[in-house]
Formats: sequence, C-alpha cells, structure tokens
Amino acid sequence: MSHSSGADRPARSAAPEPTPPSPAADPARTSKRRRRVLPIGIAGALTIAGIGVHAAFAAPSADAVIAEVYGGGGNSGAQYTEDFVEIGNAGGASVDMGGYSVQYLPGAPTASSKWQVTPLAGTLAGGGRYLVGEGFGTGGTTPLPATDAAGAIALSGTSGTVALVQGSDPLTCVTAADCAADSRVKDLVGYGTATVHEGSGAAAGASNTASVARNAALTDTDDNAADFTAGAPTPQNSGGAAGGTGGATDGGTGDGGATGGTGDGGSTGGTTPPPATAAIHDIQGDTRISPYEGKQVAGVTGIVTGVRAYGSSQGFWFQDPHPDADPRTSEGIFVYTSSTPTVAVGDSVSVAGTVSDYYPGGKDAGGQSVTEITKPKVTTVSTGNPVPAPVVLDDRTVPDAFAPSAGGGSIENLPLRPDEYALDLYASLDGMNVSIGSSRVVGATDPYSELWVTVKPKQNPTKRGGTLYTGYDAPNSGRLMVQSLIPTATAPFPTANVGDTLSGTTTGPLDYNQFAGTYALQARTLGTVRSGGITPEVTDKAKPDQATIATYNVENLAPGNPQSKFDALAKGLVTNLRSPDVVALEEIQDNNGATDDGTVAADQTLTKLVAAITAAGGPHYQWREIDPVNDKDGGEPGGNIRQAFLFNPDRVGFVDIPGGGSTTAVGVTGKGSATSLTASPGRIAPDDPAWNDSRKPLAGEFTFRGKKLFVIANHFDSKGGDQGIDSVDQPPVRSSEVQRVRQAIIEHDFVQQIETADPKADVVVLGDLNDYQFSPAVTSLTDNGKTLTDLVNTLPVAERYSYVYEGNSQVLDHILVSPDLDRKVDYDVVHINAEFANQTSDHDPQVIRLRP
Repeated sequence: MSHSSGADRPARSAAPEPTPPSPAADPARTSKRRRRVLPIGIAGALTIAGIGVHAAFAAPSADAVIAEVYGGGGNSGAQYTEDFVEIGNAGGASVDMGGYSVQYLPGAPTASSKWQVTPLAGTLAGGGRYLVGEGFGTGGTTPLPATDAAGAIALSGTSGTVALVQGSDPLTCVTAADCAADSRVKDLVGYGTATVHEGSGAAAGASNTASVARNAALTDTDDNAADFTAGAPTPQNSGGAAGGTGGATDGGTGDGGATGGTGDGGSTGGTTPPPATAAIHDIQGDTRISPYEGKQVAGVTGIVTGVRAYGSSQGFWFQDPHPDADPRTSEGIFVYTSSTPTVAVGDSVSVAGTVSDYYPGGKDAGGQSVTEITKPKVTTVSTGNPVPAPVVLDDRTVPDAFAPSAGGGSIENLPLRPDEYALDLYASLDGMNVSIGSSRVVGATDPYSELWVTVKPKQNPTKRGGTLYTGYDAPNSGRLMVQSLIPTATAPFPTANVGDTLSGTTTGPLDYNQFAGTYALQARTLGTVRSGGITPEVTDKAKPDQATIATYNVENLAPGNPQSKFDALAKGLVTNLRSPDVVALEEIQDNNGATDDGTVAADQTLTKLVAAITAAGGPHYQWREIDPVNDKDGGEPGGNIRQAFLFNPDRVGFVDIPGGGSTTAVGVTGKGSATSLTASPGRIAPDDPAWNDSRKPLAGEFTFRGKKLFVIANHFDSKGGDQGIDSVDQPPVRSSEVQRVRQAIIEHDFVQQIETADPKADVVVLGDLNDYQFSPAVTSLTDNGKTLTDLVNTLPVAERYSYVYEGNSQVLDHILVSPDLDRKVDYDVVHINAEFANQTSDHDPQVIRLRP
C-alpha cells in the first residue's frame, strides 16, 4: 500500500461504528492503515519504509517519561480507588501532552492482543508531573487527586505493560523487539512478569498495595528492572497535589502549575487567577492559535450544533449565535468531554474549562491545531433552540488559492485571510456549523466511513469525475472530507465511488480529522448518493505480435489474506488486464505475512496467486523474485515485501542468469545485441544506502519472438516523514524526497549503462515509484525524458492518475520506456480500484502493449 494511506488510525477521529481492520503494512497510507501517527495527511503514498530502533529504547528520554504505574486501584486491600499512570518531565521545557496517549497491554499478550488507549491533553511543565486516572474498582478508601487525564483502562495489579505513545493510534506490537522498533513509543514500562519491557527485565514488585516508580530524578536507562522500584503509591498531578486530596476528576478548574505562581491549583504558594469570562470568538482569536491557550475560562455560551458520542474523542460542538464582525474569528468550538456528552443539539449551554490547542497526531506531525475546551463543566441553560445558520461552502465562498506561503516556515501565528486562502477559511470556521449542497464525490467511501467531495466542480476535473492533482502548487482547494455524526443504526454511512454525487444538503460542524490531517465536515444531516455510473475498465486486446507488460501493487499480499482477495486480483489480471505476458508485482509478502519470525520466502504467496489466476481462466504463470534480507526492505515489520515477476512461458521467455542475490548487485555486460545482465533476476545496487529500509529494484531479462527485453520492477521509498499538504508549515516539507531522488539517480545510471552498451536496447522500467510525474525523483530517473519516457505524460491530462488520496487523483505508479520503445507502445492505466469503495488494492494497475 502506499499510504500512511495507509494505516492504524487514531481513535479520536474514528467513524462511529466500523472497526478498523488490522494495520496492514507498507503503511503508508497515511488511507488504509490508520496508524497515524505517520505524518498527517500526506498527499501521496506513505508507505512506511522500515522503522528503525526508536529513541526510547536506544537512548534515554530527556523529557517526558513514565514516572509511576499502579494497577491495584480499587482492588482488595488497596488504598486508592483507581488505577493510575503518572508521567514526569525530566527536562526543563514544557511538553504538549495533546500529541500523546497512554496505552496498556496485558503482561502475557498473544498475537491477537490489543493495546488499550487513553488520549492525553494539556501541558506537562518542565520538572512537573501529570496524572492519568484509569479503571476504578470496588475496593480502596482514598480517591486520587484531581487527574490531568481520565481513562477507563483496568490495569493489572501485578503484571502488564504501559507505554507513553505519540498519537492515539493503538500500537500493534506484542513483542519487546517490535515495540522497540515502533517510532511512536516515547517510553515503555513492563512490570511484574510482562514479556514486553525495556532492558534486562520488567519492573518487579507491583501489587494491590504497591506501585512501581522511578526515583525522584526520573532516571531513565531504558532498563525497567533497574529504573523502577516497588513501594506505596504516590500519585501526583500537575498542580502538585498528592494522593488522598480528593477533588473532581472532570478537569473543571483544579489543575495547574506544580509550584504555584500563576498555575491553577498550585500547592506551594502563589495566587490562582480566576477563570476569564470570554466569548467563543475571543477564545478562537484571529490566528490558528488561541490567545487563551492553557488558560481557564468560564461563562462561555452558545448553542450545541453537534455531538460526537463515539470513539476516544467524545465531546460536542457549540456556537455563539451572536457573532462578532471579524470574519477571522470562529464562532464555534469543540468541547472535549472524554466520555459520552450529556447535551443535545439545540441546547443552550454555558461552559467552563481549560482552553487547549490540540494537535491531532501530535504537534511534530505538522498538522493544524484544533482549539478546544477541555476538562469542562457544562451547564444547560435551555433546550430546543434553533441551531445557528450554517456557513455555505461552495465554489463562490471557498478561495481558489489553498494556503499562504511562509517560505517553509509555520503559518500558525499569521493573521487568517479567509477571503484569500481555503486553508485560512477552514481555520476561521473551526468548530462552526457549515453546509455543502450537491457535490461531486472525488474520494470513494473508505472502511472508516468517510468520503471526499469537491465544492469546486470545475477545479481540475478528471475524465471519470475525480479531481486531478497537477502539481505541488495546486493541491485543489475545493476538496473536503465528509464524516457522519449519525449512528449507523439510524442511517448507515453512504457507499460512494468517485464521480458519484452527494446530493442534497449536508450540514454539521467543521472539524479537523487527525488521521487524514484535513478539515472534515461532521455531518449532522447527510445527503444521499446519486451514482455517476463509472465501472471498472478493461484494457484493449493486444495484437499477436505485441508483448504486454503490466505493473500492479497488490497491497501487502500474503497467504493469510482471504481467498476472495486472491480471486479479485486474479480477475483483474485476467479480465481487466487481459492476462499480460509479464506482470511486475509490488508488495508481495513472505509466507507468513506480518509475523516477524525470520521467514523471508514468498513461494506460498505466489503459488496461491498463480493458482487463482489459473482458476480464473488465465495462463499458467511462472515467477521470478529474490528473497530480501529479513526486515531490511521496509514495509510492514515482518512482512518482507518485495517485487516479483510473473510471466507466461507460452508467450515470453525468461533468461535465467545465475548469480543474483539479496545483497549481490546486478551489472551490465556485452555490447550491441549481445548486451546482457550479469544476473537475471538481479537487484540494482542493493547495498547502497539509497535502499536502506526500502525495496531494491528487481531487474530481469526476457525474450519475446527472439527480441530481448530488459524489465526493471520498482517500489521506491515511501513518503513517510513528509508533511501533509494541510501542514502548518507552508510549503510543506517533503523530507522523504531526498532518498527517492538518490534511488532514482542510481537506477537512471544503471539504465544508461544498458542504453550505452546497446542504443537500441528495449528497456521497461515500471512499478510504484511513490512519487508524481512532476517530482524531482521521477524527473531524475527519466533525465527529463532523455533516458526514459514516462508514459503517463503521453495521456490526455485528465487521465493522468493511478491512485486517489484525500480526494486528489494522482500518479504514484509508472511505466517508463527507453527511447527505442517510446513510439512503439500503447499505454493504459486500467481504473479498477482507486476510484471505488470496493477495491482489491488501493492502486490501479497499468499495462503496455509493445512491439520490440
């Protein structure tokens, strides 16, 4: 898969009912695999290309660490009525906890064990503490001091694993090694007999009456057994209050600085300032950051416009019916209750609480912030009031320009210009009631009950109804995500394909989705889908003297996938692509998929696929591939994805040349018609740092009717680490581009060796390059068309796409040919997946018909 698109998704923005599938690997999907927290909203494939050893395991944390864990709360003999996790800050600078969560795994997990999640909010002061309340029991005599965050996880009193995690996506690791490789883990503590722990062993001594805690200096050597000792529980919150002081846990006004001063609830002196009385537009301010960030407010009034009663981001939106005259200041805001809200749409409420600029996915991910009121005290004044009229989003009201530029810096503190930039308009409407009329669907319904529309129908339309991504400077300002606040039992979320119309009026609060990293209309009333009539394409039939060569990213294919996936892939290859003579496959996993036990062979995966193709009426394909070194090619840990060639021996020959291996570089030998590879199949420069944690190109030598064909299958490095197009930094940083450009140059030089040896050589380079036709990587590979022709550029502009992400139809997959072939080929992107809610892969395959 190509996104970070792909992969675990944060619960705070999850759709109401559907349960996300298990993360699937080459995540990148910042779309399918909602792992977030990969970078937010990347406009392209985010295929996680290998995860290095995380700093929390490789080097001690310099700031936020887990200070104490107690799972005996409410148990027999316990003092405290509630379990807790205490976070400490070993550094001097404050830490924004809004980008973190506390997660728990049983002490003896199985392959199916799931991490439980408590999202955090607020700030951890330098040298301070932060208290997370968890599950209650029927025992105990003393309540915790006012907690800084509240969850409901029932920790074991004797054995378990607690992690401090960037983002609120559930972790997926169930072994110490896999957790050490997950870059989201900030700190981790296994206690009792937990198998997942840091260092030599788990922290010992936890019980109903004893917690495990670090020393006062918060020493972190990444060895739980050495860093933690057992003793009487000593919970401490951010206000410095220690165990037994009581107090509400709903956040009200009891939290604050650990040493008094101006902090609320300070226990060592100072004066606590009274909450400020403010209107919503005062809190929102005229930039992306609230002027009240971190402050207590009271008497904030408005009408409830939407309620989210599912997921871990439960709360409600309310809006002031008496707006000010400044179009930059939003009149709506989200109230994060952390549990099912007790208000209803139309209630007039008065709210007190703490203002927080929450960064979905964490501040470092680069996404926009959402100004919220946390730890609220809510008073209902009246019910049944009319909801403030929505702001209509359409071609007239949404600017064509997407975002202001800050030369790569942050736009957070720039005054909003909602009449000039779409991103500023959406920020100025954060939390407000908005609506759209009948709008074309440009991103199909996904498994998380969300779809994309465009409110600017004339903006870069594709031939089949999507919106074309034409360049970094044209991210298409009319795109908007739609989710639903309506329970699926009342109205199931509509299933829509690209080109359909979400007809009628869709209305609700405007939110910021933490998975996709984009503004999303949270529908209180939802339009209906009218079909646009697109159907899966079938490519033209080749002539007998034409060889056909295709590329297909099969999205983490493993033997454990349902037979239905193999059958659907087979149908696509046989029916829609008409059984190509050669197929370059990407994302073939090893024989046990994501199980990370050293298995690298993929013969069972390929055997199962070939059998499905034969059953579908296709040829008896043979295959060639090279097993990678275990866990060295990126993708889902343990999956060992790689490229592979299928070929029909009745139509083409494969020239087997011994010597190829996972770490052996293929070369070029001979001249003219005698030009050949030194190994077939062979890998290009597999030991070059360009391919670290990334798939190595697979080169093969084929023959067709006596003519030689050189074919190179690719799956370039993912976009993991790039900022999304909605980033607070404008233009966004595309850090992953550096590695792909190096990969492209190495492969370009290899192709040039073949073409220098034989200027008439027929070379086909194809696969998932994880980048656009206009990107530096792809233009470096083609040398701006001198060495290779990128065939997507030969299509009409409105047909140049093979992948749909965040409502942008874009190019990630390519077929490129040498100069000897560029006038001898017919080229086709066969749209069978990316535009459809029911898709076998997130990529569309491509095929060429050529006469060598």
